Amino acid sequence: MQLQVSRFEGLGDAFHTRLPATPLPSPHWVGWSAEAAALLGLAPELPQDEALLQRLSGNPVPNMPDDLMPLASVYSGHQFGHWAGQLGDGRALLLGEHEGPQGRHEVQLKGAGRTPYSRGGDGRAVLRSSIREFLCSEAMHALGIPTTRALCVTGSPAPVRRETVETAAVVTRLAPSFIRFGHFEHFSHGGRHQELRQLADFVIDQFYPECRQADGNPYAALLAAVTRRSAELVAQWQAVGFCHGVLNTDNMSILGLTLDYGPFQFLDGFDPGHVCNHSDQSGRYAYSRQPNIVYWNLFCLGQALLPLLDDTQQALDALEPYKTLFPTALQRRMNDKLGLAELREGDDTLTEDLLQLLSRERTDYTIFWRRLSLAQAASADYAGQTKPSFPYSTAQPPGHAWQPVRDLFLQPDGFDSWWTRWQQRLATDAGPACDPASQLDRVSQRMLRANPRVVLRNHLGELAIRQAKAGNLSALQRLQAALARPYDEMRGSEDLADFPPDWAATISISCSS
Repeated sequence: MQLQVSRFEGLGDAFHTRLPATPLPSPHWVGWSAEAAALLGLAPELPQDEALLQRLSGNPVPNMPDDLMPLASVYSGHQFGHWAGQLGDGRALLLGEHEGPQGRHEVQLKGAGRTPYSRGGDGRAVLRSSIREFLCSEAMHALGIPTTRALCVTGSPAPVRRETVETAAVVTRLAPSFIRFGHFEHFSHGGRHQELRQLADFVIDQFYPECRQADGNPYAALLAAVTRRSAELVAQWQAVGFCHGVLNTDNMSILGLTLDYGPFQFLDGFDPGHVCNHSDQSGRYAYSRQPNIVYWNLFCLGQALLPLLDDTQQALDALEPYKTLFPTALQRRMNDKLGLAELREGDDTLTEDLLQLLSRERTDYTIFWRRLSLAQAASADYAGQTKPSFPYSTAQPPGHAWQPVRDLFLQPDGFDSWWTRWQQRLATDAGPACDPASQLDRVSQRMLRANPRVVLRNHLGELAIRQAKAGNLSALQRLQAALARPYDEMRGSEDLADFPPDWAATISISCSS
């Protein structure tokens, strides 16, 4: 693995501390991502390379250049709505960066030991949390959601104490940059405006060069660009039913990536008020609150950038588009899930009425959307054979194809009523001259590409973790393979797309996860 000194290191000592990782005894491979490996020019197979295993576990490697000493970055941030002061990479170390055909990627070890920013922590990660981050990083990428990537997990018998004694692990993360909102807050709140400008110039020059050509203040253009990316990101989270769990400003990526997989969860039964983080006693980061929290965090970023802006109004103007960008982006995603090609007046009401129906009955979110897609696909097959009129004129979904969807509701009459409105809307989407069979096929294909069959539910991760702790990695590998193809109907993986067992509701995920 060929790495070079990261561009971030060139910002200087005010931004980071260089130090070696804490050695991890007797490391072994746990997981490996072929797709992430390709970003670094590595072979897709799990490497039989002892030196690479040691390096990605934080252990010293002979003949390593002195200028590739790892570094931990410093940042600050708001945690659970309160200013937390200085934070930083308390258990993450940046090894360097790789430049290849697919761009530049920083390589970071999470769980590599104490740093000056550990705040009394041990700097370690446990196998449980490392497997969760590894699987979810790659699963989110397969879903098409911007995210940091995960190359691998290495494990060790070294004990680590959390609620109980667990074993240590290191996850290797990749991203064009790990810069967070909190990096800007750190220098702004400390009155260090020269470093703040230096950081903003670095981010613009490396990742947002178009902001230099924008009219007016380039830092206001940066804030507007980050606002756009963040609005798109949270819209994708909401559409797929993803709960981040701990949306502090130090966990928000300046590039609009999903960052820091801790107490995350994909919804089982649809509950807008669901709180996946048991450390979140106030419910600040509930699923339905995520869009407003992201805006709140952007507001904090705007405050941090004020020393570089002409006035406060400039920051407000850069943030204001979020209020329309997010709902539009979300409705576009929901229309994809419904098979609708265009945004029309009333689509938001159609979507909201459906979500209220799912909420009243706590209908399984992923299974509902997938069954809806499959039923529509079956209708397309039927239409291709008999060419019925479109939309259907009955008050209930016709044929046996729709029964699996209706079975998800204790009171299916509500779904039947909504279904009729949806079919009528599909007809207006097609236009009067559209062939019914062709239209149905286009609708079903759009839905099947937007509604995954498999997501990383908590109980699936838990089962893989339990077996991995016992030394059996087959469940992890099988789950990883299914998550890499979330929209495909893969034979032999039906259990991974099934309802969660009753015990899944007892899984507790906290900030230590």
